[in-house]
Amino acid sequence: MSAALYLKVDNMHCAACEVRVERKIRALPGVNKVHVSHVSGQAKVSVTGGNLKLQDFEDALVSDGYTVSWWAERAQTKLAATGGNTSRDYAEVGSILLLLLAVWSLLSHFELLPKGLAINDHMSYGFVFLIGVVAAFSSCLAVTGGLLLSVAAKYNEQYPNLDGWQKFKPTLYFNAGRVISYTILGGAVGGLGSVFTLSQRGNGILSILASLVMIILGFQLLHLFPWMRRLQPRMPNALAHRIHDFSGKSGTTRSAPLVLGALTFFLPCGFTQALQFYVLSTGNPMTGALTMLAFSLGTLPSLLSLSMVSSFARGSFQTHFLRFAGVVVVLVGFWNIKNGLALADINLPWTSFNANSDSASSVPLPIIGGVQTAKMTINGYDYSPSHFTVQAGVPVKWQIDGSNATGCARIVLSSSLKIAKYVSPDQVTTVTFIPREAGNYSFSCPMGMTTRGAAITVLPSKPGTALVADASDEVGDTTTSPQPIAGGQTFNMEISQENGFYPNSFTVKKGVPLTLQINDKVPLPGCLGVMVIPEYDVTVPFQLGINTLSFTPTKTGIIYGECSMGSKMIRFVVVN
Repeated sequence: MSAALYLKVDNMHCAACEVRVERKIRALPGVNKVHVSHVSGQAKVSVTGGNLKLQDFEDALVSDGYTVSWWAERAQTKLAATGGNTSRDYAEVGSILLLLLAVWSLLSHFELLPKGLAINDHMSYGFVFLIGVVAAFSSCLAVTGGLLLSVAAKYNEQYPNLDGWQKFKPTLYFNAGRVISYTILGGAVGGLGSVFTLSQRGNGILSILASLVMIILGFQLLHLFPWMRRLQPRMPNALAHRIHDFSGKSGTTRSAPLVLGALTFFLPCGFTQALQFYVLSTGNPMTGALTMLAFSLGTLPSLLSLSMVSSFARGSFQTHFLRFAGVVVVLVGFWNIKNGLALADINLPWTSFNANSDSASSVPLPIIGGVQTAKMTINGYDYSPSHFTVQAGVPVKWQIDGSNATGCARIVLSSSLKIAKYVSPDQVTTVTFIPREAGNYSFSCPMGMTTRGAAITVLPSKPGTALVADASDEVGDTTTSPQPIAGGQTFNMEISQENGFYPNSFTVKKGVPLTLQINDKVPLPGCLGVMVIPEYDVTVPFQLGINTLSFTPTKTGIIYGECSMGSKMIRFVVVN
């Protein structure tokens, strides 16, 4: 005759714990069926006979760090059921948070955080390796490092009795999968063009989803918000049991971290994405494979050291490390959400909290001579100031010093204001426009790597203000695409999934106005979304359909159209 026993199992954190506990209890004599929920902590056990005691369940689960009590007595374990945190635990979490924010603020104040390296067509593989080293200590740490830290910490917490080397193996598989994936897919991207890329908005949305997963994992490590356990992705328990049966053991296999590491290719930080676009422009599988291999190897020292601390942490240090890891994972998750929102061009009020504090003024710029003048400097990827307040209906003259701009920061892009401008490295660049509607208009580089929260706030026009009818009449320079020039030389180009940029080379005549009609049939991601010809002050943000590029070549030789990161997209051979 079967009977049902109800147990309270504490210290379960995820669906993997459910499977592990079920298998341990199922191995006990007389057990017919087991159902475990890590969300509620309840284990329902169907048994034959009444010989099993609470001690039998404790003996089966104690080696894996689980504790057991009768479900009817769970009120005595209320603390564990709500996450196991005491006021001292919360104080420690708060202290870690304040410490990390203080360190970040200090490093930022003294400019000790790496800003990035320029990506161009003259890079050696050694230089790409150096970019990987820098990336692993900056933006990529928020994406790959956050995922790796959460995976390592969760594995550490689930299997506390393994030795350091056993717990370090999954992180080795993660990094091995990353290197293999970057090499193979780098070669594929180099050979097959944009087949393996997402649009800028797609990359942003994917980054947001990955960040949410990191935040959920971080809260689980901190034993906060137990209800979030319901949000964790999971495979059916029946399938998980079959996998364990197939492997012949109940431990974690190498395939999961290996696959997760491989998939980080599709969760790129700014550096990764920039190199992917560079590889796209080369059209060479070998160059693509070697470039991404060098980059992934450059990220290994930082990621492996991060993994090593997690794997070899033991005892009370392990407890404190898991708490520290949880805070870090939550912070980088929130930080990376902001980057995803910038890439996806989604504006929320709270995303501007880290804009330069000296520039977030609600006072509009003064109107002098009928014009509002805004001045901004770009240092690396940073805008200073990064926020302006202007009045609607009054011309704005935006003066930008880009002599120290790096990479994609050489281009200022605001789709909502229809501004796309290449910033000269030799002189102040002026962008002129008339804001028509009140609102908050963000701007960034095409890759979303510049100061987060950068924006122009437009206030409603004041009564009595004489509105300008046409910006081109009053100020001159606008950002609309140039129109075909009558009597000049006209060419056509197509951008498609099948052929990429085709044709991508044109022989043109010196001194004759040139017009290139570009039929864009696919959304272009990241830096490929804008083409610039710096020496002729040409900036063309691509939109689906016909885009027009116009200029007059004034000297013979080769002129390149580049993406915002400096990679060559097309060329013009100028002859007499």
